[in-house]
Parts: sequence; structure tokens; C-alpha cells
Amino acid sequence: MTDTHAHLDFLEEAELEEAQAHFSELKAILTLGVDPSRWERTLALAQGNVYAAVGLHPTSAHLLSPEVEEALKHHARHPRVRAIGESGLDYHWTPETRPAQLRALEFQAGLAEALGLPLVLHVRSKDGKAEEDLAAWLLSHRPKRVVLHAFAGHPALEAAGLRLEAYFSFAGPLTYRKNQALREAARRLPLDKLLVETDAPFLPPEPHRGKRNLPHLVRHTLAKLAEVRGMALEEMESITDQNAETCFRWT
Repeated sequence: MTDTHAHLDFLEEAELEEAQAHFSELKAILTLGVDPSRWERTLALAQGNVYAAVGLHPTSAHLLSPEVEEALKHHARHPRVRAIGESGLDYHWTPETRPAQLRALEFQAGLAEALGLPLVLHVRSKDGKAEEDLAAWLLSHRPKRVVLHAFAGHPALEAAGLRLEAYFSFAGPLTYRKNQALREAARRLPLDKLLVETDAPFLPPEPHRGKRNLPHLVRHTLAKLAEVRGMALEEMESITDQNAETCFRWT
């Protein structure tokens, strides 16, 4: 299994120890540092089969400055870094920072292209406006390698992602009973663009809802994705592992 999106630096010490006890069950884990205060800790955790991404989450976009840009450029060249992000647009928490979010997104997209790394994108809003804006941004800027993190099934974002041959990464919500529309999206998307993730310690899958999430629990999302596609778990595991390797180039 591969967990293509986790935040190990958000785990409490006991949680991290529990997570590490299961690392051998996974082929690779990508842990993402989402603001300047977390980059060094994220890189320190990137050992063995754990790799890193560094970036500015859209809710931290207001921190962007020339000094932060230089620091991000520096950390992005660390030998364990395999992606830039997560970047994107978030109007759920901080809609008033939309201009800053767009500036941070464009900077990170340029950095990802310069370094030949994938750009990991977050999007969230209450009314779908952030998803529509991100879809329009993708079609106008056309970044080369994109991962739509915790894809939630928005039609405009799905269409834009397909146009750009983006990767669609599914998290715990794929397993939630009311998310049939998301499962329908997972059924129709290209097999070679499917990824699975935990977003640990967030978005725990069934049957762990209400608890803190850990990377090895990606197996539940993987199992649901296999069920949705009518495939054996082992076959889906092989496909998503290969897709992650192609996208992030662990080796």
C-alpha cells in the first residue's frame, strides 16, 4: 500500500510511535509540511519509506514573503522531497485571503515546474466556488503534474483534472455511507490516475470515523476503491502503488 498524503508532524508522540510500528506495511508514505514552522520537522521524519513534500497550505498563504519563498526553495531541494504542496484554494476557512492564496499557488506551481516535481492541490469551500476557481486556474495555467488531494468529486474539478491528466487521490470520505456520488466518480476515472491517501491524522475512514487517522488505515480506502471498481484488493493495491511510483518517483 502507499499513503500518498499524510501529516506525520501533526501526530502526538504516542500516535507517531503507533504509526511507525506499521510503516513496514506500506511501500511508501508522503508526509507534507504545510507552513514554514513545519518544514524542518517534516524533513526530519522523511526516512526509510517516508518521503516529504513542502509547501504553503492555502490557509497559510498570507505568510508568503520573499524570505519564505527563499526558504521554501531551499527546503524543496532536500533529497527526500518528492512534491510541492499542499497548495490550492480554501474558501471554507479563509475566503478573505483569496488573492494571497492565488499568489502562493502560482509561486508553488512555478517552483514545482522548475524542480520537475508534482504539485499537490487542496481545495475546499462551502458553495463550490473554490473548486470552480481552481478548475479554471488549472485550465489556464496547465501545470504539468498535478495531484488532486482528497478528491471530493466536484464536476468542474473532475473535468479539469481529466483534461490535464491529473492524479485523483481518494481519502477516507470514499468509505462514508452517504458519499455514493464520490464512489461513482471513482468508478469512472482512469485507473492509471487513481491514488489513495489518509490525510492522517484527519479524514479517518470507516470504521474509524471520530478517531485520529494513521497511515496504515489507508487499507480501508484502498479496499473500498477496489470494491467500487470490481477488482481484487491485491490488484488495486498494485495499480495504486504503481501510480504513486509514476507520480512521485520514490526511487
